[in-house]
Amino acid sequence: MNWRDDAIVLSTRKMGENSVRLTVLSRDYGRYAGMVKGASGKSLRGALETGNLVRVTWSARLSEHLGQFKCELLQSHIVDFLALPGPLLALSSACTLLEVALPERVAQKPLFKGTLGLIDALKTEYWKPAYLRWEIGFLQELGYGLDLSCCAVTGKSLDLHFVSPKSGRAVSLAEGTPFSDRLLPLPAFLAGQAASDQAKQIPLEEQYNQALRLSGFFIHRDLFEAKGIKPVAARDRLASMIWQQGRIN
Repeated sequence: MNWRDDAIVLSTRKMGENSVRLTVLSRDYGRYAGMVKGASGKSLRGALETGNLVRVTWSARLSEHLGQFKCELLQSHIVDFLALPGPLLALSSACTLLEVALPERVAQKPLFKGTLGLIDALKTEYWKPAYLRWEIGFLQELGYGLDLSCCAVTGKSLDLHFVSPKSGRAVSLAEGTPFSDRLLPLPAFLAGQAASDQAKQIPLEEQYNQALRLSGFFIHRDLFEAKGIKPVAARDRLASMIWQQGRIN
């Protein structure tokens, strides 16, 4: 059994003296793990850092075995993030979420493509909205997608201001205000032109905080709690940093 594909490094864990267990998100085969022998050698030094793009060849005698990887570095990203603590945490959060939440060996082409786009976006000044949109897309691909296109009550695509925690659907300002204590705020940058005028007046940094709470609510409830997954520490640290009102770059 063997295959060859491009993949994003999600994590490595030491195995013995000179080997690691490597977990990747591959373009055509999804989340896969395998052992890499001689991982500390010169040819692989720096290649297996989280977020790097590598070309991997996986092989095993039987498909159910852990198998082994041979790796070739295609694109290194870690140097770009060394002086960017916020984007670095966002990268760590995204890769860890992919590792803990995705089923093994199931193709995830949209998430692979979206994560490559996220890595590039994290190097720009727009890294916060890019990461937050990635989390919304991540939920969508796992079947917990939020419907932010129209009001759940009226069906109209205007004046959107809230999200129902039960259905994950948007609610307009007028329909949601009487129940505002039970609803989640919908950030205007996620709703676009359909957002309420009141939502559009909220400063962007506060909108990012709203988005973190919004996606975080569904991630914690539908993934962590429902599946008994340990919360991702990197995401919690990232949320704390973003909540500092833009003091992190």
